[in-house]
Amino acid sequence: MSRRSLLRGIGGAGAGALLTGCGVPAAYVEEGDRAGRDLSARDRTLDFANWPLYIDTDDDDTSKRPTLDAFRKRTGISVRYTEEINDNDEFFGKVSPSLMNHQETGRDLIVVSDWMAARFVRLGWAQEMDRAAQPNVTRHLDPQLNSPAFDPGRLHSVPWQSGITGIAYNRRKLGRELRSTGELWADDLRGRVTLLSGLDESFALLMLGEGVDVTRWTGDDFHALCERIEGLVRSRHIRRFTGNDYIKDLSTGDVLACQAYSGDVIQLQADNPDIEFVVPEEGAELWAESLVVPNLAQHKSNAEKLVDYYYEPEVAAELAAWVNYVCPVPAAQDVLADSGDEELVALAEDPLIFPDAAMRGRLAIARDIAAEERQEFAKRWNSIVGL
Repeated sequence: MSRRSLLRGIGGAGAGALLTGCGVPAAYVEEGDRAGRDLSARDRTLDFANWPLYIDTDDDDTSKRPTLDAFRKRTGISVRYTEEINDNDEFFGKVSPSLMNHQETGRDLIVVSDWMAARFVRLGWAQEMDRAAQPNVTRHLDPQLNSPAFDPGRLHSVPWQSGITGIAYNRRKLGRELRSTGELWADDLRGRVTLLSGLDESFALLMLGEGVDVTRWTGDDFHALCERIEGLVRSRHIRRFTGNDYIKDLSTGDVLACQAYSGDVIQLQADNPDIEFVVPEEGAELWAESLVVPNLAQHKSNAEKLVDYYYEPEVAAELAAWVNYVCPVPAAQDVLADSGDEELVALAEDPLIFPDAAMRGRLAIARDIAAEERQEFAKRWNSIVGL
């Protein structure tokens, strides 16, 4: 199961709404108040919170994580690694009381989806990283990911992994190809299509299908999309809205086409070569889940070293070979291609891990939902999907 497939849409009563949409002033922290006492020099540890199944593990002992073990041997820094993030909002609710009250969280490094990283940045809860100490990030970060609107220059966040939200379908059972989002609404797919339930995970691909420039979409664009989806729900064209459930539906044939994440489909194709993933002609969403150093982290320098370590092409290649998402280090492609291993060479040639120029031209990073929009938009979207 992939990380992206675990994400659920944000609810109108989520922790973010409590902070920004219900009359409670946002607990913004000024830049000068974010750093804590850094114990890195004398305490060679760090606490790293991540999603389950989102790092390489040893084939014979899944409790061992080869890249982390190699980092410890090289630097002397031990990593207390916890797989505690199962949902962006749930994790936000766990750490927000500390951050809004200017207290440390007990974590030096976390991985959250970029739309949640945007919230951390807006609230002033993410520390600026020292790029002078991160030459690999500076040199190897994918240019298409290096300056999102919420964090120009990627000063407060660094992509852990990236991916594409597009369309998956069963070519054999459907009996034809799909090439655009609009083709999901064809008559022969009535009742055999699913969409993702999460607002932040769904809207960009669907807007692209409507011809919207998602880098600058408006509230009118959002409400027009909702009207379109409401009509498809009323006509029962859309079978249902899902989290990771679509994987099973697509595998069994209950669903013929769906919104899907690139990494999921790579895993599905290993068992079912009839499953195909499409970056639609009108475009698909490129997203990232990013590393963030939260305020008052006690081992900031150690955390920055770990971030830079994962941007070494050899290390990035090892991680990419395990997680099968879009690698944010394009230079890792050559490492896999030159490995001499047939399976690794095939991964290097997979455009869902290393998008080629033609595919990149159809990928867009959507404008984030602003704080003042979120409660209204989440309420409407959730009423459609039944959350």
